[in-house]
Amino acid sequence: MFQQRPQCAVNERERFAMMEPVDVVILTKNSERLLRECIDSVYENVPVNSLIVVDGCSTDGTMQIVKEFQEKHGNVIFVEDHGTRGSARQKAMEKVKSDWFMFVDSDVILSKNWFAKAEKLIKDDIGAIWGIEIWSVLRKMKILKLFERITMKIFEKRGGTHDLLVRRKAVEGIQVPSNLHTYEDAYIKSWICKKGYKVIGVYEPYCVHFRPTAVWTAKQNISFMISDTRFAARHPSLLLSYGFYTGIVAYQILSYKCKLVN
Repeated sequence: MFQQRPQCAVNERERFAMMEPVDVVILTKNSERLLRECIDSVYENVPVNSLIVVDGCSTDGTMQIVKEFQEKHGNVIFVEDHGTRGSARQKAMEKVKSDWFMFVDSDVILSKNWFAKAEKLIKDDIGAIWGIEIWSVLRKMKILKLFERITMKIFEKRGGTHDLLVRRKAVEGIQVPSNLHTYEDAYIKSWICKKGYKVIGVYEPYCVHFRPTAVWTAKQNISFMISDTRFAARHPSLLLSYGFYTGIVAYQILSYKCKLVN
């Protein structure tokens, strides 16, 4: 853990005087590509109590970026985890102290006033609020609205942690299986619902997901397609939705290859 600088943290919170600060969890592993922009969007749009960074042995500039934000805000908690995303999220939740906390992926940018908009949706029966994830490559495409509807349909079954605001009470006692490197988000959503709370997905606020270039390769997507197909097999209503995703990915792979050729 980095040394704390409470005064900086207090000054940061003054911008959100009407909101109770929340802990924010970010999982990292060689995340320097967009990490600085991601964390900037967090501090600009969320009243941060502590920024909990769980790192999976990064070898790039991730640690330097995290240190920069600790020097600036003084409220960063750093944790190492050599396991899966499931074990990393579990370890992070054990560090959370605020009544509500957020999961934010290291390659997303939060929309303006993210927390202010989400806060208005909080009710006694709400356990978590998820802002829809918009792929950056689709922002100017005509299929964006269709993508959003399908993405929301998938979230209703699977869940998501791209930008998820969670009631801490709703995950008390949770033990995310350490073997879950994917679909740990589905486990968390299921747990919250079993505790009697609702997990809602909304179109506002949202986050923009800047997926890495490596994603737009056939080799990289094989494992994703296998796990998604298995999940869809248990939820037949999602087969067409995942088929739509596959079509988008195939189009992006072809586009990426054309750019390389040119």
